Amino acid sequence: MAISQELYPSQDDLLYEEELLRNPYSLKLWWRYLIARSDAPFKKRRTIYERAVKSLPGSYKLWHAYLRERLELVRSFPINHSEYETLNNTFERALVTMHKMPRIWILYLQSLTEQRLVTRTRRSFDRALCALPVQQHDRIWELYLVFVSQKGMPIQTSLRVYRRYLLYDPTHVEDFIAFLIDSELWQEAAERLASVLNDDQFRSIKGKTKHRLWLELCDLLTKNATAVSGLNVDAIIRGGIKKFTDEVGRLWTSLADYYIKRSLFEKARDVFEEGMQTVVTVRDFSVIFDAYAQFEESMLAIKMETLGSDEEEEEEEEKGENGRMEDDGSEEEEEDVRTNVELSVAELEKKILHGFWLHDENDVDLRLARLDHLMDRRPELANSVLLRQNPHNVEQWHRRVKLFEGNPTKQILTYTQAVKTVDPMQAVGKPHTLWVAFAKLYETHGDLANARVIFDKAVQVNYKTVDNLASLWCEWAEMELRHKNFKRALELMSRATAEPSVEVKRRVAADGNQPVQMRLHKSLRLWTFYVDLEESLGTLESTRAVYERILDLRIATPQIIINYALLLEEHKYFEDAFKVYEKGTQIFKYPHVKDIWITYLSKFVKRYGKNKLERARLLFEDAVKAAPADAKKPLYLQFAKLEEDYGLAKRAMKVYDEATKAVPNNEKLSMYEIYIARAAEIFGIPKTREIYEQAIESGLPDKDVKTMCLKYAELEKSLGEIDRARGVYIFASQFSDPRSDADFWNKWHEFEVQHGNEDTFREMLRIKRSVSASYSQTHFILPEYAMQKDQRLSIDEAKDKLKQAGVPEDEMAALERQLAPVIRDTPSKDSNRKVGFVSAGVESQTDGGIKVAANHEDIELPEESDSEDEANVEIAQKEVPAAVFGDLANKRKDIEDDEGGGKDGESRLGALERIKRLKKV
Repeated sequence: MAISQELYPSQDDLLYEEELLRNPYSLKLWWRYLIARSDAPFKKRRTIYERAVKSLPGSYKLWHAYLRERLELVRSFPINHSEYETLNNTFERALVTMHKMPRIWILYLQSLTEQRLVTRTRRSFDRALCALPVQQHDRIWELYLVFVSQKGMPIQTSLRVYRRYLLYDPTHVEDFIAFLIDSELWQEAAERLASVLNDDQFRSIKGKTKHRLWLELCDLLTKNATAVSGLNVDAIIRGGIKKFTDEVGRLWTSLADYYIKRSLFEKARDVFEEGMQTVVTVRDFSVIFDAYAQFEESMLAIKMETLGSDEEEEEEEEKGENGRMEDDGSEEEEEDVRTNVELSVAELEKKILHGFWLHDENDVDLRLARLDHLMDRRPELANSVLLRQNPHNVEQWHRRVKLFEGNPTKQILTYTQAVKTVDPMQAVGKPHTLWVAFAKLYETHGDLANARVIFDKAVQVNYKTVDNLASLWCEWAEMELRHKNFKRALELMSRATAEPSVEVKRRVAADGNQPVQMRLHKSLRLWTFYVDLEESLGTLESTRAVYERILDLRIATPQIIINYALLLEEHKYFEDAFKVYEKGTQIFKYPHVKDIWITYLSKFVKRYGKNKLERARLLFEDAVKAAPADAKKPLYLQFAKLEEDYGLAKRAMKVYDEATKAVPNNEKLSMYEIYIARAAEIFGIPKTREIYEQAIESGLPDKDVKTMCLKYAELEKSLGEIDRARGVYIFASQFSDPRSDADFWNKWHEFEVQHGNEDTFREMLRIKRSVSASYSQTHFILPEYAMQKDQRLSIDEAKDKLKQAGVPEDEMAALERQLAPVIRDTPSKDSNRKVGFVSAGVESQTDGGIKVAANHEDIELPEESDSEDEANVEIAQKEVPAAVFGDLANKRKDIEDDEGGGKDGESRLGALERIKRLKKV
């Protein structure tokens, strides 16, 4: 055969050919030659490859490159092309020396898989597994499983391959199970899955839990109930129900579906009923109930359809039988079907049992009744689920009883079961209410004897708290009261409150478990009910005996003390009532004794008035001494009212004075206002000056001091003491920020306009600027915490804070601080005037001379410094009533007559008018 001309070496190939002739076993030369001829036709490159692998048959690099090129070449051809056979032969030649190279095997096996050569491919896979070491089998098995999972693959071949693979790697049994399910091999799939679940050491590589695998097995068994045999499905699913608590309802429905698929409908109903009676969650119950109801509905629908078709068939059969009867009219006797051996069992049953009511196939009414009964039972079954969660839930037992309303028998059975089941020590709710409701059930039906029996059993139960047992006794007594058995009710209360004997206490102490019955005689609720009964039905002596017993047991409350005293007052035993109050004040402390003291004092004062005044005073002093600061105000007011009505006014003022010192700071202002009002009414307005000064210096909060100063200033102004009022304004200015407390400065401004002069007006403006500057530094320079915490600090304390914070002190503030001692040391005009109040104008001296108070901070204001608003202010003139001054008014009038008319006119002018006249001059 002639060789094609293009296969001969060209002029460019001679260089490589000569080198290869000298060294034909050099891989580098062959590889360089192939790279140089990368653009040559494949036929020429194939020749080079064949020569290369012939010279170097053990070169993996040459074989791999050669096979890859041949694979790329055949991809464009159909799989039945001859080139594929050539490719396979090439792979076989390569594997002679490359049988240990897994990559060559993988290329070969992938190519065979694409060619659909089943037998050859399977044998090649087997050869590869034999040739390669075990460590590299993973790469082959992956392709092998893909190959056997293809459609059209013989199922037996796939099964054998998978079984062999599980011998190599048993952890991939889940893949085999999935393959079996896809291949609809239900029997082996169920067996494999069951074996996996029985293996405690199995760990799913797909992350599936045992619970999920159980659910898959249940679905597999129930959906293919007829195809799977040899497995105890009932035991398998019930084992899963016991082992797993999640989605138990789904497992029960799976078991029922299994029996439904096998046409065992009654068994399926039993499974549904058992599931509803055992699940403990509402979710599982809902799943089972819905599946049960759907099953009954479907069975009813199928039965109705079959009945319709059967009726049509029976009509046709009757017509045929009637025709035959007419033809066989000669036969007189009916044929005995029992002797006819040609009939089948079904036909024999049909003929013998025809017309028998148990064999009646028309049971639609029965199925409807069954479905209705199931729906009616749903609330009861749901309640049973909740009780299985916690059988000691009292509220659920009450709801269960309500479900049987109208059926006393079931209600009694439910109550009986409830009181037997519920443990009072573990109960959720009040267990005694079950006994009470049980007894009331008998009571509503007129059976008092059984109701008493129920109560008698109930009070013998050991409850968690004494209050539960006491409630039972009270309910028992109330039942007797409703039926007019008053004597029996009192006997019950006497029996309940009786203290156990010493012998009983000793026996209980030896047992070490003290029941609540041993503490019942100290139940306040029981004694309170007993007292109410005695007050309503008993005598005074018996009621007093009960009250005294309560006091002896030391279980009394303030209300019981008050009720006892009121009872004695109603029967005119006043001194005994006061003794009860005394006992109450000794037993209780504040705040519980507050009501007792107030009632005691009011009753005592109302009873005796001024007859036993000293005793009343001692009572009030004891009450005030025992009371805390926040509870003393009403007692002091009541004490002062006593002194005003029956005692001395001075004593009343003394009580008010003590009250102002005893009450807390937040009530001092209101207490001082009451004190001032009463003092003004009794002793007159001048008497209140001392009280005002005492209030201002008593340590009131800054806000209250300012309020008290304004009232004091109004008082002084009304009395004509202008200098004293001005001094009060100056003192109060340190507590008033001009930016936030404009009312105070407006009042001072109006005061100076009406009663001041130029100097006092300038002094007011100077103080206003100084205070404003101090508050400005205080609010904007102090740290935020100091602003919030020290809002009530005075200006001096705020400046101390500034110094501690490292803020330089304002010069004007420093001058004010230096000047303060000088002003405070200046003697006052009135000997009774407090040191802190100074006059802003002229001050009287001991030598009778007139001396102007030195003020180093006086600021000379220019003529234009006054605001336009001040120029437009109209100053109102108001005369002070002459009666206020008395003889001083006559002396003042004589002095004014001596001084002359011109001066007299100017002295009556206000400060602003005199300033305007000076400007005009």
